[in-house]
Amino acid sequence: MKFTVLSTSLDPESRSAWLCALAAAQLRAQGHEVTFLDLRAQPLPPFDNVQGPGGCYAHPHAALYHAAIAGADGVFLGVPVYNWGLGSGARALVELTGSSDAARGLHGAWFDKPVTFLVSGGLDHGYLSHGAFAFGLMVDFRCVVNPHFVYATSAHWDAPEVPGEWLRARLARTVARGVDLSARLAGRDYASVWEL
Repeated sequence: MKFTVLSTSLDPESRSAWLCALAAAQLRAQGHEVTFLDLRAQPLPPFDNVQGPGGCYAHPHAALYHAAIAGADGVFLGVPVYNWGLGSGARALVELTGSSDAARGLHGAWFDKPVTFLVSGGLDHGYLSHGAFAFGLMVDFRCVVNPHFVYATSAHWDAPEVPGEWLRARLARTVARGVDLSARLAGRDYASVWEL
């Protein structure tokens, strides 16, 4: 199967990026094709909804992200939590790659995708901070959000990029469930569109 792993943190020491790298390695070890994109290495412009020269849709990475999401059997989305909400990178990414406007030839890449969240936060009780964002993906794009997700704080790491025992097991289960969900939903013969 084909999976896209997206790291949306801009922090040079991003723990959500560490989660993404570990998930991508697990997927590759299972024989899956993986596209791993990191906003730090392949940045996106601010979302301005301008299609012409200089606008966000003309940025060379816009098409890269759109194709990686649209062509995936499932998406693993690495996100940081700041002040009880997701970092701006995730929101900008979905705004750009999710835009749908038939008159301008835009169709969102996220429609009907199974999405698994890999979340890094500062406090244990922020573990549902991605909930509103996940709900938006379900309602706006008919995404199927994996109910198994990772929420990790700094206490869950033994060292930089080295997960503790609990986190290692949780990540392995979450990735396995993401693969299972994507496999069960593969081959559907419909495509949702934007509608109210």
